[in-house]
Amino acid sequence: MVSTPNAGRLDAALASLEFMVSVDIYVNETTRHADVILPAPSPVEKSHYDLALYMFAIRNVANYSPPLMDPPDGMLHEWETLLALMAIAAGQGADPDLQALDDLIAGELGRLNGTEPDGELRGPERLLDIMLRAGPYGLSLADLIAAPHGIDLGALEPRLPEVLRTPTGLVELAPAQIVADVPRLREAMGEHVNGGMVLIGRRDLRSNNSWMHNLPLLVNGPERCTAWLHPDDAARLCVADGEPVRVTSRAGAIVVPVEVTEDVMPGVVSIPHGWGHAVDGVRLQVAGAHAGVNSNILADETLIDPVSGNAVLNGIPVELAAVRQPAAVLA
Repeated sequence: MVSTPNAGRLDAALASLEFMVSVDIYVNETTRHADVILPAPSPVEKSHYDLALYMFAIRNVANYSPPLMDPPDGMLHEWETLLALMAIAAGQGADPDLQALDDLIAGELGRLNGTEPDGELRGPERLLDIMLRAGPYGLSLADLIAAPHGIDLGALEPRLPEVLRTPTGLVELAPAQIVADVPRLREAMGEHVNGGMVLIGRRDLRSNNSWMHNLPLLVNGPERCTAWLHPDDAARLCVADGEPVRVTSRAGAIVVPVEVTEDVMPGVVSIPHGWGHAVDGVRLQVAGAHAGVNSNILADETLIDPVSGNAVLNGIPVELAAVRQPAAVLA
């Protein structure tokens, strides 16, 4: 709920649902709206094979991490819960045959990849085994289990010729669509003058996402949910370090303490995302003690980048004003 533009609008929409089911280990800003919260194993009770972050690796590697411990007796694995919910929604009754559904999915994936599913495996492990055996290295899940520190598959290999779909076959650093949008960019840069401000986000090393705020080790130390302001803007607004300012956009308003720094330009205010845990119904003891404010309340869902179609999450027009009250999210 805290991660979308105009988060207050989504919050109201979730509250209006007739019925909502969540699968989570926390009662957080999103799951507080659920009628039923189904438990899931903790990260140390689940296996892991990275997909997304291998895109940033400096070597071609494969690594599988088995669970460190078993989940509590009677707790379904997350994939089993999702299969059951899917079957119930499809009208297969309240006690679907999860084994049969798992066999069906593995059989279809194996057929697409020309690989026979391993009958000794289940769930994600079986699907991972199918994809490994169908891959260019002929690996299996058994190979990765036998190599607990991972397998080094060599240096990265060039892949651009396979994936590029440009007319020239080259990386086009100035495509026509971007070049054509430059006049609009120049015009937009001239709109925020005479005290106008724009909002940008930021991430802290120990606060990449909202779930990290419920871990004591990651929230100790100085306050991180602050509004960075250039000294010139702080002087203009008559605010000093730690004093609150009201930040207002078309979508909403928040009050947040100031942190004066030359790390941002004049005319720019920077507020980190993922905070804002002080809402009714949340049961996050540590995060609640370091609640901060939700900067996505200010993000305007009507602002769309015309070239990419993405939501505008930086450079949002805002107004700032000094206040003499504790920092809190405004209603």
